Amino acid sequence: MSLQFEIESNTGRARTGRLITPHGKVETPVFMPVGTLASVKGVPQDVLEELDVQILLGNTYHLYLRPGVQTVQQLGGLHRFMAWPRAILTDSGGFQVFSLNDLRKVSEEGVAFRSHLDGSSHFFTSERAMAAQIGLGADIIMAFDECTEYPAERPRMQQSMELTLRWAERSKRYFEQHKTEVPWSGVRHPAAGAQQCSLEAERRKPEAGGRKPDAGSTQALFGIVQGGMDHALRKESAERTVEIGFPGYAIGGLSVGEPRAMTREIVETTLEHLPADKPRYLMGVGTPEEIVEYAHLGIDMMDCVLPTRAARHGLLFTSEGKVSIKQARYAADEQPLDPNCGCRVCRRYSRAYLRHLYASNEVLAQVLNTVHNLSFYLDTMRAVRHSIRLGAKAPFLSSE
Repeated sequence: MSLQFEIESNTGRARTGRLITPHGKVETPVFMPVGTLASVKGVPQDVLEELDVQILLGNTYHLYLRPGVQTVQQLGGLHRFMAWPRAILTDSGGFQVFSLNDLRKVSEEGVAFRSHLDGSSHFFTSERAMAAQIGLGADIIMAFDECTEYPAERPRMQQSMELTLRWAERSKRYFEQHKTEVPWSGVRHPAAGAQQCSLEAERRKPEAGGRKPDAGSTQALFGIVQGGMDHALRKESAERTVEIGFPGYAIGGLSVGEPRAMTREIVETTLEHLPADKPRYLMGVGTPEEIVEYAHLGIDMMDCVLPTRAARHGLLFTSEGKVSIKQARYAADEQPLDPNCGCRVCRRYSRAYLRHLYASNEVLAQVLNTVHNLSFYLDTMRAVRHSIRLGAKAPFLSSE
């Protein structure tokens, strides 16, 4: 088994379902916290389990640079390395390479780039991106793609889309040839070294909502739809990506500077051409309001750095609106951050204390802020799933 997707209920275009991965079940629509370097910044894994995070996102580019794919692979893959028994998705690294701007050069073969850490030279091809993700061992991995910049002329968008489609074919070809080499499959990978066999013989027992992968289970490779902000190119990209054939499809190349109204238009246009029986993943989106909106359009999976990044800058999401905890007006406020929130932060700490921690530059401020924001996002998605099951549209939990 690699992946199963079961739709449980529909309300309009929205649906609830279950993703069955080698490391456990994921209820959809789902928001996936971003754990760029095999870590959700400031939040230990037991707290993520307490929040009922069912799937995390890791970043191939960053993990490739540090600690390195071979290191993770030798230690049994990301699940064992980061002591996380539940599902993981890794991106292909394409968006991060795209973000390097002057440090990269794209060709038919792949992308040459310089590390943002030390300036060292590297080269990603579709095959190398697949090898890296197989070595990391996430449950769901992504085809290598090129993210089109915004704004871009139509010839540029078409050229980028065509390249992504060719890379998708190469990604799938390599994956099918090497998918049994995932660290938890029990098949030893040549690059993994002698440690892997002993690690596999002692694989940790399922716990905390995770599960031990079945013998012979493999990863699932998702295709990515590109095409810039052109509706016709998005339609073509979606149809041709579906023709290649993947167990799930992502909508990429958004949240790159375009107006939010345009983002929604592109999402709606693309969804019309994706199969209804496969999971749909919208990459890199968004605010709490947006994840509710996209779930009701029929998106099943979303990720974004916003809740964790905003938390580190003192911006907190609550049912009463956004709170900038750095403001002096909270210095003597004894209320909980959000009186309607049941997270461990709101149950215990006052706004005054959270403001004090932030003003004092205490590390604990970032930890508590992040825990609350993640809890808010996860509660928002639970409310969305509940409303879809009831046949209603969820009111958004927050007001501006």
